[in-house]
Amino acid sequence: MPADSDPGSASGPDRVTAPTLPHTWRPYGVRIAVGVLGGMLIAIVAFVWFAFDDATRAQFTLLERATLVLLGLMLFAAYYALMRCRVSATTDGLTVVNGYRKRTYEWSQVIQASLRRGAPWGTLDLSDGTTVSVMGVQGSDGARARRAIREIRAAIAANTPD
Repeated sequence: MPADSDPGSASGPDRVTAPTLPHTWRPYGVRIAVGVLGGMLIAIVAFVWFAFDDATRAQFTLLERATLVLLGLMLFAAYYALMRCRVSATTDGLTVVNGYRKRTYEWSQVIQASLRRGAPWGTLDLSDGTTVSVMGVQGSDGARARRAIREIRAAIAANTPD
């Protein structure tokens, strides 16, 4: 979808100008959910562990304890990957961080940004015909995500050489 086809990108009160660079977009709802739910999970597990009497805790073998710690570390790694997702715009181009993967694109490589109805996250269309997921703009953020896509489109338009 071209940048001009978005209802909010036309002239009017919803018009979005290119943000001042550097600028970073991060998901809001996902970061809150991961932080709150992750913290609650840690608190519950710690509470249950210390609520066990000494005899029950003694029944756990070293291998079982190591397995629980490993599962906790894996869960933390997944949570951390979700929390570090972002899109950063600089004068050189866009940097997309999805989980543990970081990609940097020059402005001339990025054709457009879109967030289709019902999509979990935004996408970037690139000049080589490929698309890249942008997990830094989560569809679950609603109006905030739509505004972020409009701002990214405005940054693309303002910084793409003719």
